[in-house]
Amino acid sequence: MKTLGVKNNFLAIDEKYSSFENSEIVIQSAPYEKTVSYGKGTSKGPQAILKASHYVEFFDEELNRELCFEKGIAVLPPLNLEKQSPAEAIKKIYESTKKLLNKDKFVVTLGGEHTISQAPIKAYLEKFPGLTILQFDAHSDLRDSYEGTKFSHASVMARVAEMTKSIVQVGIRAQCKEEYEFIKANEIRTFYARDIFSSDSVKWRNDVVNALGENVYITFDVDGFDPSLLPATGTPEPGGLFWDDTMNLLKKIGKEKNIVGFDVVELAPAKAHPASDFIAAKLVYKMLNYAFINRTFAKPRNLSF
Repeated sequence: MKTLGVKNNFLAIDEKYSSFENSEIVIQSAPYEKTVSYGKGTSKGPQAILKASHYVEFFDEELNRELCFEKGIAVLPPLNLEKQSPAEAIKKIYESTKKLLNKDKFVVTLGGEHTISQAPIKAYLEKFPGLTILQFDAHSDLRDSYEGTKFSHASVMARVAEMTKSIVQVGIRAQCKEEYEFIKANEIRTFYARDIFSSDSVKWRNDVVNALGENVYITFDVDGFDPSLLPATGTPEPGGLFWDDTMNLLKKIGKEKNIVGFDVVELAPAKAHPASDFIAAKLVYKMLNYAFINRTFAKPRNLSF
């Protein structure tokens, strides 16, 4: 399968460590942007993450390893979604993810607006029954529709909730009444940012981990971070998550659960804030390191796919 070369792949690693055959990890880019409602530019997010990753260190001093050389990280050419309808784009991303999972790859999807996340989540749910979806986000994204479409970035988790109610949300601080009532009615475990910051950090991390099942898929909207840390996103909200607390939570999840895959979405690169691109790239690599902290790729219990 064709992959991007050293000049364009993740971390700028040599072919020996980035060929499809030699890599346990595969990154696919889904530069889809159709429904963003405030800031624009999420279609450029995947490329910006890959470019910024060339300045991320291979070595993770916290975990004392160079994961990219141990496991290999292949990067596929970006999916061509420009002329696709929302339904067609979601189907294309889903089919790509499904194909990669059938080859036992750990799949990372880079967006693009948050709408794209329902596609890899669908493929992962089919392969990992009982999977928990962990959502880092400023917004609940549980509106049934927004601005006339059910494929809105503001409705992505409503589409996920049609597939599973095993959803845990972290960092939420903006939602409409409809979403608030949906969370209550469907017992969606939501950790609001204001409650996180008013509680003991160890306790809230424990509470999040205890709310998760054995296998976890993470969808990480970068607006979950406070805009003072990462301002280059379409709908920034004050009062968000910060780096160390977030990394400590991700590390705990990696130690106690199986992170089977993830996506990172909603980076909207801005010339005035180049650090945002680097932070998003660093986030991807840290999440990979935590996902593989105790194991190789987790094999699902049920392989009927």
